[in-house]
Order: sequence, then C-alpha cells, then structure tokens
Amino acid sequence: MRAIVTPRHGGLDVLEYHDDWPAPEPAAGEVLLRVGACGLNNTDVNTRTGWYSKGVDTATGAGAADGFGDVGEDDAAWGGEPMRWPRIQGADVCGVVVGGAAGPLLGRRVLVDPWVRDPAAPDDLARATYLGSERDGGYAEFVAVPAANVHPVDSPLSDAELATFPTSYVTAANMLRRAGLSAGETILVTGASGGVGGALIQVARMLGATPYAIAGADKAEHVRACGAEDVISRDDPDFAAALARAGAADVDVVADIVGGDRFPELLRLLRRGGRFTCAGAIAGPIVPLDLRTMYLHDLTLVGATVPPLGAFAEMVSFIETGRLRPFLAATFPLERFRDAQEAFMAKQHVGNIVIDVAEGA
Repeated sequence: MRAIVTPRHGGLDVLEYHDDWPAPEPAAGEVLLRVGACGLNNTDVNTRTGWYSKGVDTATGAGAADGFGDVGEDDAAWGGEPMRWPRIQGADVCGVVVGGAAGPLLGRRVLVDPWVRDPAAPDDLARATYLGSERDGGYAEFVAVPAANVHPVDSPLSDAELATFPTSYVTAANMLRRAGLSAGETILVTGASGGVGGALIQVARMLGATPYAIAGADKAEHVRACGAEDVISRDDPDFAAALARAGAADVDVVADIVGGDRFPELLRLLRRGGRFTCAGAIAGPIVPLDLRTMYLHDLTLVGATVPPLGAFAEMVSFIETGRLRPFLAATFPLERFRDAQEAFMAKQHVGNIVIDVAEGA
C-alpha cells in the first residue's frame, strides 16, 4: 500500500513515502479500513520531532522542520514512554470498513476514535493509547483498528471534511468539560484560528457561553465566522485592555493551547474563581507561574488530554445533526505529505489541513 512512514525522530527529511509498504493484518476484534482522508494535528509534529521529551523546553516550531537535538529517547512519546519505530502517523481517520471483524460495519463509512482503550479497563485513562503514536495510523491506504473504535457516520460531508473533526472537536469538548464551562459564562480561546481553537469556539457556543478569541489579526474575520464574539490580535501588547475594548472586563474560563511567555497575563484575565484549561503549548511548555495569582484568586488549573468514554459518539451525533461545522483549510494528496506538514507548521491557515488519501489511489 501507499504510506507515509516515520522511521525515527527528526526533521521533515525523515518522512518517507512508500508505494509498496505492507498492508496491515487486522488482529482479533479489529477491522480493516480503506482510508479516505486523514487530518493533520500537532501530535504528528510533536512526535516526529520528539518535542514531548522533557529534554525539550522550547516552542514546537523551533524544531519542527529540522527536529530537536536534545530528545530523550526514553520519554519522547506523548505519554512519557519511548517511541517505537517505524511508525505510520495520523490520528484523524475517515474511511470505509473493508475487512476484519467487520460484521454489519462492512462497507460503512466511519470515523475512527483515535483513543484506543484497554478492553479490560476502558475507563482507566492511564491505559489509553493514541492512533499514530502507539500504533499505526491513517497516513496510508489501509489501517487496522479495534472495531470498538469505529463509528458509522451518516453525513453529506466529504471524507476530508469529516477528517477535520476527531482530535479537534473531542479535545475541545474535553477541555470545556473539565473546565465546567456553562451557559451564560464567558471564555477566552487562544490559538483560535487552528483546528482545536475553532472547535472550542463552536462548542462554547453550543453550551450557551460567549467565546472571545486570540488569533493573528489577518485571521480575525475567519475566526469571527467560527462564532467568536470578538477577536484580539495575538500581537496586542495588552490583552487585558484589548479584552475590555471587546466588551469583557474578565472571563470565567481561559482555554489555552499556546502556552509560552504570555501565560501569566492570561491567568490575570480570569475573574475570581475562574478556570484555566490547557491542551497544548505550541509557544513553549515552560511558563512562569506566580502562585499568588492562583491561590489568592481561587483559580483552578486543569490539563486535558484523554477524553472520557462516550465523547466520540457524542461528537458523531453532533455531526449527523449538523450542530458542528467543518473548517477545512486545504487538502493535499498523500504523495505531498511533506508539503502538507510544512503548510501546517507555517500556521498561515485557518481551520484544519487534511490528507486526501484517496486522491491518486
């Protein structure tokens, strides 16, 4: 089969295109999918470069093209374990079931829940693994996944549009669930022009909250189209003053996927009793924290990675009823994967970039 194979940590040059890679053999309880499309996300880059290793303390972009030189091989996967190579990455899969333990799923178009649970303890978050990290993913013509992870989807959307949803929207919903966002509250979303950021805005609106956003000034119109009440330029020197001009003196929740040097400023935008939820740190993982800001203002800080059971099925129901909209920035064929990842890393797009695996098949 055609596949993009990552043989080791490194820069873009380590990515290999193959047209004769062995197709997977589904194990007991697994189905075989013909992949239609697979969306890109930050985990692809973080895993390839080794950014998850505690030996790396800089922004993701610092080593995105060439890799990092200080990767600890014993903790370079997202869960703090070693990576096993070679690996086919790609978590956000839309495809058709063509074999394995398919049963009534045979021939159905499905979305794949990228979080693979231990059948003996599906609620144990510590045992969850991630598609394209601990097992091969969707940057290939075929992928084998547990039957429990495939969800038939009835939608007029294209495969590429459907592939924008899995990681972005489940991550966003998990962040807001852990933050306890409720109707009538206000939320500030960082990195709002990306896939997770756009999803955060949509989910916040679904919950009856009012989302404000931080994004590049040139992307403000598109971010408003996602549903943002107003957009603050990420280059604004004073977020507090900009938020006040937008109509909010402070917010109940900050949903952050950026991190970096402006983390303390974001904390100060929370009203007393506010909540900070985080699922990324593309601008840098090491941030200054004045504990007085946290405890004197009764703040809650929560991380969000592995979603609860049922989150993916809920997302599929929202897609089928039209409550969620895709924001597809661009598609690339599998053969141009490096170009796609370069475009993704440049962060000039709004929404999600997707590999159209079926193109060229």
